Amino acid sequence: MAAAAKPWWRETIETVLWALVLALVLRTFVVQAFWIPSGSMIPTLEVGDRVLVAKFWYHFTEPKRGQLFVFKYPVDPKRDFVKRIIGLPGDVLEIRGGLVYVNGQPLREEYVKNHDSFSLTAGPVFAEVPVKIPEGSYFAMGDNRPNSQDSRFWGFVPKQNIRGPVFFRYWPLNRIGTVD
Repeated sequence: MAAAAKPWWRETIETVLWALVLALVLRTFVVQAFWIPSGSMIPTLEVGDRVLVAKFWYHFTEPKRGQLFVFKYPVDPKRDFVKRIIGLPGDVLEIRGGLVYVNGQPLREEYVKNHDSFSLTAGPVFAEVPVKIPEGSYFAMGDNRPNSQDSRFWGFVPKQNIRGPVFFRYWPLNRIGTVD
């Protein structure tokens, strides 16, 4: 005896519910879209760009210096920020005259087109400079240094705040492609 066919409305509701569950699982664990609201990453990312983040990626590998990543802003975890990883746990970091030094060596940063003359100083954010990045934390900076609220001003990004690396720009169409 064949099973009775479901009414069309029940099929439609079940299909929509499964689609929502699948979308929620994908967004929670696999890939999430983010919109770039500020110019802190110019020229790599521009205001209005839309990017995809691989949320699962750092479960298999550690974050690497130079990667673009999305994280919960340490000062207000309801907000997401996109920056570049500059310092890794255990690194000794110093900024003098706008140049970044990691473990005593100047960092080569071809992605930075707009420099500033900022020097990291001891004060309310960092007790001393050069600063040693604590285990489980990262130092993040924007590519557009004169227009970037980043670790220079609010401190380290805890690993648990990291959502994942940016891997693809899907908007605008004339700039679609991988991001580095």
